[in-house]
Amino acid sequence: MDLFDGHCDTIMRCYRYGYGIRENVGNLDLKRTRPFGAYGQFFALFGEEVVEDRAQLEEVFQSEYNIFRREMDLNRDWISFCRTGREAQAVMAQGKTAAFLSVEGADLIGCTLEGLEHAHQMGVRAINLTWNRANPLCGTTEEEPDRGLTPLGKAYVRRMQELGMLVDVSHMSDAAFWDVAELAQKPFVATHSNARKLCSHPRNVTDEMFEAVKQHGGTVGLNLYRTFLGEPTTVDTVVEHVEHFLSLGGEQTVAMGCDLDGCYDEMPDGITGVEHLEQIYNRMLQRNYKETLVHAVFFDNFMRVVNEVCIM
Repeated sequence: MDLFDGHCDTIMRCYRYGYGIRENVGNLDLKRTRPFGAYGQFFALFGEEVVEDRAQLEEVFQSEYNIFRREMDLNRDWISFCRTGREAQAVMAQGKTAAFLSVEGADLIGCTLEGLEHAHQMGVRAINLTWNRANPLCGTTEEEPDRGLTPLGKAYVRRMQELGMLVDVSHMSDAAFWDVAELAQKPFVATHSNARKLCSHPRNVTDEMFEAVKQHGGTVGLNLYRTFLGEPTTVDTVVEHVEHFLSLGGEQTVAMGCDLDGCYDEMPDGITGVEHLEQIYNRMLQRNYKETLVHAVFFDNFMRVVNEVCIM
């Protein structure tokens, strides 16, 4: 099985609990992914559940970045830090994991254009403008949900696309989503959001939002967190979200963004880690989906977007 996953919180767990990415007790480690074929992973730096004082978030960002770079060095035989799609393809051809870096909540880099430029120089290639708390860029699904992008938020999105960074709309308010859709000149992504039609949580995307992402050539990544899937939460529930998106013409839009190590133990029945994603892959095959389509969901679609956007 090949996999390109758009979102995990494994580095945050390394920060909190002191372990590494080669082998650990969380949802994802490299040892469990070695049987995969080609494998790419966006590792999110995240801090809002780690510290209560938001003034400390930039310190958390630097600490987690240092952990990420340390783990890249310690495990260079299995993984390499990538910044472009071309680099990722070269790394995967060597049988190694292609690791990309994202930021979940621009508060970690100060919500400033200067912080954005610095993050790009450090190798960050995707950013959620917000997490659950509103910030100077926009509102969220949890706080100030009617507030769209501020003037600074609009400048931020424009600059991200100029720099070749993925704008990640997961966690944004609906109003901010539509502002991004209006501004975007390149594909944008909802890395870890499911179908609101099947599970009415505001973190999920509506059919109209999915259509907007599709029209821009972006992707929507399936999130394995129970709250965003609905009950009962089984492998079939996940496949139902895939099928709903496919019914909207999303063969090139549905992707994986499992939120591993963000889900913890709140995943579908029978899935406790990255090694069990094959159950979803196989269930789609059992439902007579062509392997080319299943492979697109698990790998090709997100790889295409990275190739198109992350070019420098």
